[in-house]
Amino acid sequence: MNDIKPTSVEVRLPSRMGFEKVAMSTAAAVAKLMGFRDERIEDLKTAVAEACINAIEHGNRLNEGLSVGVVLSADADSLEVKVIDDGKGLKTLPPPPNIDKKIHGQEDPRGMGMFLIQALVDEAEWVAAANGKSSYVRLVIRLDNEAA
Repeated sequence: MNDIKPTSVEVRLPSRMGFEKVAMSTAAAVAKLMGFRDERIEDLKTAVAEACINAIEHGNRLNEGLSVGVVLSADADSLEVKVIDDGKGLKTLPPPPNIDKKIHGQEDPRGMGMFLIQALVDEAEWVAAANGKSSYVRLVIRLDNEAA
Protein backbone atom coordinates (compact mmCIF):
# COMPACT_ATOMS: atom_id res chain seq x y z
CA MET A 1 0.00 0.00 0.00
CA ASN A 2 1.00 3.54 -0.65
CA ASP A 3 1.90 5.68 2.37
CA ILE A 4 -0.26 8.62 1.26
CA LYS A 5 -1.53 10.81 4.09
CA PRO A 6 -5.27 11.57 4.14
CA THR A 7 -5.82 14.25 1.51
CA SER A 8 -8.83 16.16 0.26
CA VAL A 9 -9.21 18.01 -3.04
CA GLU A 10 -12.29 20.05 -3.97
CA VAL A 11 -13.37 21.29 -7.40
CA ARG A 12 -16.40 23.41 -8.35
CA LEU A 13 -17.72 22.99 -11.87
CA PRO A 14 -20.26 25.01 -13.82
CA SER A 15 -23.41 23.10 -14.79
CA ARG A 16 -22.34 22.92 -18.40
CA MET A 17 -21.61 19.79 -20.39
CA GLY A 18 -17.91 19.36 -21.03
CA PHE A 19 -16.77 20.42 -17.56
CA GLU A 20 -17.03 16.82 -16.35
CA LYS A 21 -13.62 16.45 -18.03
CA VAL A 22 -12.09 18.68 -15.35
CA ALA A 23 -13.37 16.33 -12.65
CA MET A 24 -12.15 13.29 -14.63
CA SER A 25 -8.65 14.74 -14.95
CA THR A 26 -8.49 15.72 -11.29
CA ALA A 27 -9.64 12.27 -10.12
CA ALA A 28 -7.16 10.60 -12.48
CA ALA A 29 -4.28 12.74 -11.17
CA VAL A 30 -5.08 11.90 -7.54
CA ALA A 31 -5.48 8.18 -8.33
CA LYS A 32 -2.16 8.15 -10.19
CA LEU A 33 -0.42 9.75 -7.20
CA MET A 34 -1.95 7.03 -5.02
CA GLY A 35 -0.55 4.25 -7.22
CA PHE A 36 -3.67 2.97 -8.98
CA ARG A 37 -3.10 0.97 -12.16
CA ASP A 38 -4.01 2.64 -15.46
CA GLU A 39 -7.01 0.32 -15.98
CA ARG A 40 -8.52 1.29 -12.62
CA ILE A 41 -7.87 4.96 -13.34
CA GLU A 42 -9.83 4.63 -16.59
CA ASP A 43 -12.72 3.00 -14.66
CA LEU A 44 -12.63 5.87 -12.17
CA LYS A 45 -12.59 8.52 -14.91
CA THR A 46 -15.64 6.99 -16.59
CA ALA A 47 -17.56 6.71 -13.29
CA VAL A 48 -16.72 10.29 -12.30
CA ALA A 49 -17.71 11.61 -15.74
CA GLU A 50 -21.06 9.78 -15.57
CA ALA A 51 -21.71 11.09 -12.06
CA CYS A 52 -20.89 14.68 -13.10
CA ILE A 53 -23.04 14.46 -16.24
CA ASN A 54 -25.94 13.18 -14.13
CA ALA A 55 -25.44 16.04 -11.65
CA ILE A 56 -25.32 18.64 -14.44
CA GLU A 57 -28.24 17.24 -16.43
CA HIS A 58 -30.60 15.76 -13.85
CA GLY A 59 -29.59 17.36 -10.53
CA ASN A 60 -29.01 20.92 -11.68
CA ARG A 61 -31.17 20.58 -14.82
CA LEU A 62 -28.53 22.31 -16.98
CA ASN A 63 -28.97 25.51 -14.94
CA GLU A 64 -25.67 27.32 -15.49
CA GLY A 65 -26.37 29.44 -12.40
CA LEU A 66 -25.76 26.34 -10.29
CA SER A 67 -22.51 24.49 -9.80
CA VAL A 68 -21.46 20.90 -9.22
CA GLY A 69 -19.10 20.18 -6.35
CA VAL A 70 -16.57 17.37 -6.57
CA VAL A 71 -14.75 16.34 -3.40
CA LEU A 72 -11.98 13.75 -3.60
CA SER A 73 -10.81 12.24 -0.31
CA ALA A 74 -7.76 9.98 -0.44
CA ASP A 75 -6.39 7.80 2.30
CA ALA A 76 -3.85 4.97 2.36
CA ASP A 77 -6.03 2.41 0.59
CA SER A 78 -8.98 4.13 -1.09
CA LEU A 79 -10.22 7.16 -2.95
CA GLU A 80 -13.69 8.52 -2.24
CA VAL A 81 -15.34 10.91 -4.71
CA LYS A 82 -18.48 12.86 -3.87
CA VAL A 83 -20.29 14.62 -6.71
CA ILE A 84 -22.72 17.15 -5.23
CA ASP A 85 -25.55 18.97 -7.01
CA ASP A 86 -28.49 21.19 -6.06
CA GLY A 87 -31.14 18.66 -7.06
CA LYS A 88 -33.50 16.78 -4.79
CA GLY A 89 -31.85 13.42 -5.46
CA LEU A 90 -33.40 10.03 -6.03
CA LYS A 91 -36.00 8.49 -3.77
CA THR A 92 -35.25 5.02 -5.17
CA LEU A 93 -32.71 3.70 -7.63
CA PRO A 94 -34.08 2.70 -11.04
CA PRO A 95 -34.03 -1.01 -11.96
CA PRO A 96 -31.01 -2.25 -13.94
CA PRO A 97 -31.33 -1.55 -17.67
CA ASN A 98 -32.22 -4.26 -20.16
CA ILE A 99 -28.97 -4.25 -22.13
CA ASP A 100 -30.30 -6.50 -24.93
CA LYS A 101 -33.25 -4.18 -25.59
CA LYS A 102 -30.96 -1.14 -25.60
CA ILE A 103 -28.50 -2.79 -28.01
CA HIS A 104 -31.30 -3.82 -30.38
CA GLY A 105 -32.90 -0.35 -30.36
CA GLN A 106 -36.01 -1.47 -28.47
CA GLU A 107 -35.25 0.95 -25.60
CA ASP A 108 -33.65 4.37 -25.42
CA PRO A 109 -29.85 3.82 -25.36
CA ARG A 110 -29.57 6.42 -22.59
CA GLY A 111 -30.18 5.61 -18.95
CA MET A 112 -27.22 3.34 -18.26
CA GLY A 113 -25.08 5.79 -16.29
CA MET A 114 -25.95 4.62 -12.79
CA PHE A 115 -25.59 0.98 -13.80
CA LEU A 116 -22.21 1.75 -15.36
CA ILE A 117 -21.02 3.66 -12.29
CA GLN A 118 -21.90 0.72 -10.01
CA ALA A 119 -20.00 -1.68 -12.28
CA LEU A 120 -16.84 0.44 -12.34
CA VAL A 121 -16.25 1.32 -8.68
CA ASP A 122 -16.14 -0.66 -5.44
CA GLU A 123 -18.94 1.34 -3.78
CA ALA A 124 -21.59 3.68 -5.15
CA GLU A 125 -24.20 5.40 -3.01
CA TRP A 126 -26.80 7.99 -4.02
CA VAL A 127 -27.87 10.29 -1.20
CA ALA A 128 -30.79 12.72 -1.29
CA ALA A 129 -30.43 15.53 1.24
CA ALA A 130 -33.10 15.81 3.91
CA ASN A 131 -33.70 19.48 3.05
CA GLY A 132 -34.44 18.64 -0.60
CA LYS A 133 -31.23 20.29 -1.86
CA SER A 134 -27.62 19.28 -2.26
CA SER A 135 -27.91 15.61 -3.08
CA TYR A 136 -24.77 13.66 -3.94
CA VAL A 137 -23.35 10.45 -5.25
CA ARG A 138 -20.50 8.88 -3.30
CA LEU A 139 -18.03 6.67 -5.17
CA VAL A 140 -15.24 4.63 -3.60
CA ILE A 141 -12.45 2.85 -5.41
CA ARG A 142 -9.96 0.80 -3.41
CA LEU A 143 -6.31 0.06 -3.96
CA ASP A 144 -6.76 -3.48 -2.59
CA ASN A 145 -8.58 -4.19 -5.86
CA GLU A 146 -5.16 -4.11 -7.55
CA ALA A 147 -4.44 -7.83 -7.07
CA ALA A 148 -6.20 -8.80 -10.33
